[in-house]
Amino acid sequence: HGEINDEFFEELCDILVSCDIGFETSEEVCERLRLYARKNKIRKAEEVKSALKKILKEIIDEADKVEIDYPCVITIVGVNGVGKTTTIGKLAHYFKTKKKDVTLVAGDTFRAAASKQLTEWAERNKVKIVKHAEGADAGAVVFDGIASAKSKNTDVLIIDTAGRLHNKKYLMDELVKINKVIDKELSDCSKETLLVIDGTTGQNAISQVKAFKETAPI
Repeated sequence: HGEINDEFFEELCDILVSCDIGFETSEEVCERLRLYARKNKIRKAEEVKSALKKILKEIIDEADKVEIDYPCVITIVGVNGVGKTTTIGKLAHYFKTKKKDVTLVAGDTFRAAASKQLTEWAERNKVKIVKHAEGADAGAVVFDGIASAKSKNTDVLIIDTAGRLHNKKYLMDELVKINKVIDKELSDCSKETLLVIDGTTGQNAISQVKAFKETAPI
């Protein structure tokens, strides 16, 4: 409520950050809103709500225009329990809305029920899944997933990997092996490696990024 001034924008930025918008994006939203309010002679805080919605939608629409080269393979990495499999479910849904053919690969053969959890996401999104038995060689699962994607002209291949602590060398070495399989079998394919980090991790996130960066092109 009240007049729009510097204090108003500072408070709004704090609210956006507390809502997990992210500091840089929150600052950009407030700066755009400041310019929009000035241009359209908006002086009352209650008039800002619709303008804020408009600006947030513009930013989301801009992000949605990111060009992706197809076919592409996306490898999801990160430590245990950060939400890798859930992220894959969201990505599968996103690409389905883009009318793309999607295949999931259950490369987490280490954690009990990981394959079952990924299968649930595949069924929810009505996409294909390639999986082996628990304890199987992750590189072999990825190899079969790539073979399946090639034969069916899949647009997007999304690979789940075991949650690996960044200080466990043998699991990090397995990630190197998976990347070698991808590079060999999909040399001409667009590739992305996404590192998922829990928002509550704090300073340890920096250690995770540094360690994974040594092993994978995140």
